Amino acid sequence: MFETILRTPDWVMVQSERGEWKAAGGSGAARREDVAVETTLEGDRLAVYLTADSTPVRLIRLRWQFAQPMQGIFLGDAWERGYGDMGWRNMIPYRAMPWFFLAQREEVTAGYGVRVRPGALCFWQADSAGVSLWLDVRSGGVGVVLAGRRLLAAQVVFRTYKGISAYEAARRFCQALCDDPIFPPHPVYGSNNWYYAYGHSSQREILADTDYLMTLTGGLDNRPYMVVDDCWQKYRSDDYIGGPWVSNEKFPDMAGLAADITAKGARPGLWMRLLLDRSESIPAQWRLANGSLDPSHPEVLSHVQEDIRRVYGWGYRLIKHDFSTFDIFGRWGPQMLPLMAEDGWRFHDQSRTSAEIVTGLYRAILEAAAPTGTLILGCNTVGHLGAGLMHLNRTGDDTSGLLWERTARLGVNTLAFRMPHHRTFYDVDADCLGITEHIPWELNRQWGQLLAKSGTPFFVSAKPGVLTAEQEKELAGFFREASEQAHIAQPLDWQETSLPRTWQAGEERLNYNWYEDTGLRSVRSSGAIWEQIDGERYF
Repeated sequence: MFETILRTPDWVMVQSERGEWKAAGGSGAARREDVAVETTLEGDRLAVYLTADSTPVRLIRLRWQFAQPMQGIFLGDAWERGYGDMGWRNMIPYRAMPWFFLAQREEVTAGYGVRVRPGALCFWQADSAGVSLWLDVRSGGVGVVLAGRRLLAAQVVFRTYKGISAYEAARRFCQALCDDPIFPPHPVYGSNNWYYAYGHSSQREILADTDYLMTLTGGLDNRPYMVVDDCWQKYRSDDYIGGPWVSNEKFPDMAGLAADITAKGARPGLWMRLLLDRSESIPAQWRLANGSLDPSHPEVLSHVQEDIRRVYGWGYRLIKHDFSTFDIFGRWGPQMLPLMAEDGWRFHDQSRTSAEIVTGLYRAILEAAAPTGTLILGCNTVGHLGAGLMHLNRTGDDTSGLLWERTARLGVNTLAFRMPHHRTFYDVDADCLGITEHIPWELNRQWGQLLAKSGTPFFVSAKPGVLTAEQEKELAGFFREASEQAHIAQPLDWQETSLPRTWQAGEERLNYNWYEDTGLRSVRSSGAIWEQIDGERYF
């Protein structure tokens, strides 16, 4: 049914700054001049090694040739977050599937992937004549200069599963890709006012939100989190959202705020954008060409760790770090296919690959936080590189407190197709329930219930005064379920639609209707494909 790829590939292609060449796989080693690509079977995985002296190496492609039927369906992962575009597809030969993919024919599901934290940015292609694995070993947009170092570029994993659902196969395959995940010691849930305040908030309003949160979670043993999102930092405008990570006049006492949140019975959390910092003390050589901090520079990692420790010293016990993938690569996920990085730009350290440098950033963040027990929530992060280095990961683009179709398209899709990562790589955060007057409770209730019953982290942005007493009672019930996270829900119709309507949570079968009477609105009444509401532009 499915042919193994845990063997020497039939062809190896290498692209360097000096040209491109290919060689038959043959003995398991392909060599030309100072460049060598070796594949060797190590237990239940195929290790791929790259060695080079002075030649800057860019890309490697491994090709396994075998005829396979075009029948069946395929599920690929994403470079970083999902953008409402994840789902099972037919065979698309040119489709780039980052990190891993699943294929199903008849009653058999096969998984093709690389173990987490590889030394290369990896994607797959599947066609009727075989399977290809691309390994982007560039350092930024130029070839890596290994100077004789032997790089473990990837560890290839292949599994087949019969007699279980594709969803269960996906979870088991993710477990095979990561044997050292880290998870929060308790279910994470709470409040984050971003989706009604959108950055317009204050210390006083955060404390009022905390009071509201505590009225809805009274009596629960597991205390909720109150996360202060983008709004507290000194410099914030339409043109700049970044550091230095000191507070503005609306947040006069960050340590006092954390203490007050704690005194009210919640756990304080804080949002940061660690790689965008215009502090005058930062030298130019610490920066990438785009102005962001260069995580390949050791002083930058020390600077990031100092920011983490300072925030812990203020009393915050969850840190949500955001924007790092965009700040490094200058692109969002949908702009990255097939490659994450554009050509031409470089890191300070050209001896390490982009994958190694990004992983090093995540490791530095965790090392600063781990001794304190602070939880790390990644956002706009590369999940496959962050597995084992972050407790939680925001695995999709933003939901909304303004446009229901954005929540349906991005939230539901992300939850469904990133659920295999949950409790295998990290805890999956599919983003918030945004409660404002712009979205009918009849629609939001469904999203809130599904999140609460999914067994994943549950955050709410609830604008004060919007819900009725009866609706608040329902929301309190969602918080109660989320505080326990007793089950891991699974989408039952995820192979038929990108917005699954039927879910199983424990013994409970859940059915939803994500559509307004007139359907989902992709084009607004203005005729444009975007809408600006309260200063925020939505696609």
